Amino acid sequence: MITRRQLVTSTSAALALGAVGSFGVFETFNGRGGRAEAQTFSVLELEAKGALDDIPMGSPTAPVTIIEYASMTCPHCAAFAVNTFPKLKEKYIDTGKVRYIMREYPLDGLAAAAFMLARCAGKDKYYPLIETLFAQQQKWAVREPLPPLRAIAAQAGFTEKSFDACINDKDLLSKVQQMRDRGTKMFKVEATPTFYINGEKHSGAMSIEELDKVIAPMLKS
Repeated sequence: MITRRQLVTSTSAALALGAVGSFGVFETFNGRGGRAEAQTFSVLELEAKGALDDIPMGSPTAPVTIIEYASMTCPHCAAFAVNTFPKLKEKYIDTGKVRYIMREYPLDGLAAAAFMLARCAGKDKYYPLIETLFAQQQKWAVREPLPPLRAIAAQAGFTEKSFDACINDKDLLSKVQQMRDRGTKMFKVEATPTFYINGEKHSGAMSIEELDKVIAPMLKS
């Protein structure tokens, strides 16, 4: 669980990132223990266009849609991305059973910067860059994030100029903020990661076994 003090430290590190430095610390946390009773939200409202276009992964006709609200600096999100998501992708996304969508819910300015880089990379590189950032989270989610972030971004084709332009893009930052605010206000996101599986809300990182239990009945119906 990330404490408020850790969030402040992370945000102060992000001050070097220009516009992202003013992103602020949010009244939110991640990794809540236990499972609350699942809430259900309108799939049509969940899938309505937000400030940023969704970048879906998987078949557009898949019977199950999973929307994940995540923060790039959230260790539980990184653990899910590294340990569980590959199994979800192989078993359900690649087989046409699940359509998956990542939604931005940054807990701090540094997480916002990482999401902005993924957006700037373009649709084809969006998920590969997110995958890399989660896998290497411990390298760049540090007091001096710029050097490791630049190195990772360079592997995705960023130059020093395009990197600086991206993380100082105030319009993009505003849209990332709007995505986070919409998740809070409309869909009651309070923690990261939070999943909406055909509208059914599940807070906290899920194992593949937990996903199986939720997805299987939806496939049968």
